[in-house]
Amino acid sequence: MSHGISPLAPKSVPHLPPVAGVRLATAAAGLRYRDRTDVMLALFDAGTAVAGTLTRSKCPSAPVDWCRARLRGGKARALVVNSGNANAFTGKNGRDAAKLTAELAAAAAGCKPGEVFLASTGVIGEPLKASAFDGVMGALVAGAHPDRWLDAARAIMTTDTFPKVATASARLGSASVIINGIAKGAGMIAPDMATMLAFVFTDAPITAAALQTLLNRNVDDTFNAVTVDGDTSTSDTLLAFATGAARARGAPRIASASDPRLKQFRVGLNAVLASLAEQIARDGEGARKLVEIKVEGAVSKRSARRIALSIANSPLVKTAIAGEDANWGRVVMAVGKAGEPADRDRLSIWFGGIRVAHRGERDPAYDEAAVAAAMKKPEILLKVALGLGRGRDRVLTCDLTKDYIAINGDYRS
Repeated sequence: MSHGISPLAPKSVPHLPPVAGVRLATAAAGLRYRDRTDVMLALFDAGTAVAGTLTRSKCPSAPVDWCRARLRGGKARALVVNSGNANAFTGKNGRDAAKLTAELAAAAAGCKPGEVFLASTGVIGEPLKASAFDGVMGALVAGAHPDRWLDAARAIMTTDTFPKVATASARLGSASVIINGIAKGAGMIAPDMATMLAFVFTDAPITAAALQTLLNRNVDDTFNAVTVDGDTSTSDTLLAFATGAARARGAPRIASASDPRLKQFRVGLNAVLASLAEQIARDGEGARKLVEIKVEGAVSKRSARRIALSIANSPLVKTAIAGEDANWGRVVMAVGKAGEPADRDRLSIWFGGIRVAHRGERDPAYDEAAVAAAMKKPEILLKVALGLGRGRDRVLTCDLTKDYIAINGDYRS
């Protein structure tokens, strides 16, 4: 079912420059739909470091298990991503399919299977016919090119309505390095590590250990601060690859995430991850409103996060926003059920910058017309002040519309 491009999609798509040491290709392997591009291959020069964070779901996909075991090696030569089939809840067949996919890619790319990383997205519980990759892997390797970023982002889409890409540059020593990212995700979005599928590529010469620390530091306030429907995927995967090619241009080798020379790189990496995370919220299945939820005055940042997520994941809050109704009663409900310290008589709530409730009751200056106008905007800020401490946090979400039900009601058909 096609629902058109999300009205919240970015108005422009950035140009992603080549990243030295990275080549990309896409193909139609026929994994679920005939003649639909459904596989992406990224090839990396020898010496590429890899780091990643993976779903904490207790029912992970076979590719997640494969990557978790290989991340310890810290080296990568190839990445294979397919859409249409998640290769999750597929038992021994799934494990064998992951192994065969890596072997096929390694044979075509001239590397070891342990240097191949995998990710799959799509229907859960359907066997993946990895033999289909055999028919396209040679052509993928032969056709890999440094300028295929948008094609790669499109190839990994499922219910996404637009490709998600981001880029940044940073000074590292005497060289300028590139950080490119692509991602997919629109539903089953409540990450508990990173996000649906997201891949970051840089030519910076950073060791796997330093890159891993950088990812761990940046994930919590970017991908983990996004929710569409409160459901954590079996397949959530964030992988970052550093080819080190910029060393030839004067970039120093970085072995520690605390190296002061990484200042600009840290900013650039965070910007790429934050952009991809926001694009996922903007492409929430059926979404018509992008909602930023800020909680302040909590007893801690952790408490503020839990309260913000309680609000963001409430179907009643999300449907009220879809209906352009500033129903603060539903926000009060979500705060109260979060299990975190809160005082009803200190609670204040704002929609779109307009205070609607103050110190436990409706704001005496409440103006229905002004609030109604604010709720018609495509981007809405919902703020809650608890009045208990200095803890604050924010999360991104979207509204919940009838289209979300339509999309997921016939997802397997």
